[in-house]
Amino acid sequence: MPQTLPTGVLPAQSLRDLVANDVIAGAPAILPDQIQPASLDLRLGTTAVRLRASFLPGKGRRVAERLPEFEMHRFDLGAGMVLEKGCVYVVELMERLALPEELSAVTNAKSSTGRLDLLVRVITDEGVEFDRVPAGYSGKLYAEICPRSFSVLVRPGMRLNQIRLRRGQAVLSDAELKAVHAQTPLVSGEAVISEGLGFSVDLRPDQGTLVGYRAKPHAGVIDLDRIGAYDPAEFWEELHSANGQLILDPGAFYILVSREAVCIPPGYAAEMAPYVAMVGEFRVHYAGFFDPGFGWAEAGGAGARGVLEVRCHEAPFALEHGQVVGRLVYERMAAVPETLYGAGISSNYQGQGLKLAKHFRMG
Repeated sequence: MPQTLPTGVLPAQSLRDLVANDVIAGAPAILPDQIQPASLDLRLGTTAVRLRASFLPGKGRRVAERLPEFEMHRFDLGAGMVLEKGCVYVVELMERLALPEELSAVTNAKSSTGRLDLLVRVITDEGVEFDRVPAGYSGKLYAEICPRSFSVLVRPGMRLNQIRLRRGQAVLSDAELKAVHAQTPLVSGEAVISEGLGFSVDLRPDQGTLVGYRAKPHAGVIDLDRIGAYDPAEFWEELHSANGQLILDPGAFYILVSREAVCIPPGYAAEMAPYVAMVGEFRVHYAGFFDPGFGWAEAGGAGARGVLEVRCHEAPFALEHGQVVGRLVYERMAAVPETLYGAGISSNYQGQGLKLAKHFRMG
């Protein structure tokens, strides 16, 4: 009788096995530190193509055969190249997949990528959706990159996004999520559970009046290899609120923080998702997966706030303290990862509060 493998998100040890068996392959070879507790970092390849428009290849079409329709310029990233604000690029990634039929994948921008308002999405051959890799996919992966607030300097091998593999579907129902929360509190304060765990915006900080940051429209270039190198004042305007309200400007990009501290127990992973479109004229950008151990006490956390990457749409919008703006969708892990987020690995945002990307000097 064939063995039934557990459903859920694959942990680090399973990802290592897939790499060893060339289900996930890289040229050059995948490095051990690319493997995170429940995801794998993806690396930029050597060539970028400037496009006149974003696109999806569609059924029966490969990315490479569609590129000439949209290509404006092609250049080598070798010594480092600036990707300009407002432009669209495609870069073939160093990784490729040969998934068995029972495995599918999703991709997402890394946290630091999202905090720079750097839109990074994966496209695949025959793809009809961004960031979704169908079960049994075999082929190359490409990153579409659109810097929206800051121009960035990139080089081959940089890791702007990550991939999470899963066997079957293991998203927790609201009833299951309530049961997990009853056993291990997932959030400080009251749990708002509706198609995931809701979280709200903090506009009344315990200390001071600083509630967030707004990207300056004419800032300089950010070299993504330089960590803690930039003065925030050159790129961001501080936002203060004395009344628990913040009016968002159309087209502006904001870094805010959740009122609640959340945690992800070892047997689960999570992903940030929009709440509902009707809550206001803004979008909470949902870059970054939440790995097992995020905010988990045994992994060095005591609950961690969710940083919110917010862009206002057509009309100015008054955001209020405590307004629910997003939700965390929890999934079951296929197995508990051997290493948790924050537990002896270079996790930049364990125990975080309001925090800019790691490229900026903070405090």
